[in-house]
Amino acid sequence: MLSIFPNLLSYNQLSPFLIRITIGIIMVYWAYSSFRTGDRDVKKMPIKVAEGMAGLLLIIGLFTQVAALIVSIDLLIRIFDKIMKKSFLTNGVNYYFIMLIMTISLLFIGAGLFAIDLPL
Repeated sequence: MLSIFPNLLSYNQLSPFLIRITIGIIMVYWAYSSFRTGDRDVKKMPIKVAEGMAGLLLIIGLFTQVAALIVSIDLLIRIFDKIMKKSFLTNGVNYYFIMLIMTISLLFIGAGLFAIDLPL
C-alpha cells in the first residue's frame, strides 16, 4: 500500500482512542446536563443512566464494544425520534449520524490505545 506519510501508519491505534474518548465525553456530558437541569422524568431516567455509564466505560476503555453498542442504540432512538418529529436531516440529526458512524466503527475496530479491554 502506498502512503504519503508511511510513518504515521504506526499510530493506527490512536484513532480509535480519540473516537472513544470523544464519544465518551459527549455521552457523560449529556447525562450530566440532564440531571443538572432537573430533568427527572422517570421514563427517561434509565436511559440517562445508561448514557452516562456507557460514556464512562468508553472513557476508561472497558467493555468498549458493549458500550459502543449501547450508544449506537441510543443514537438510533434519537434519530428515529427526530424523524417522527419531521425534523429529519437538520443540524442535530447530522450530528447524531456522525456519532452513530463513529460508534459503529468502534464496534468493528476495537478500543485502541490506553484501554483496559485490549484484544487478546
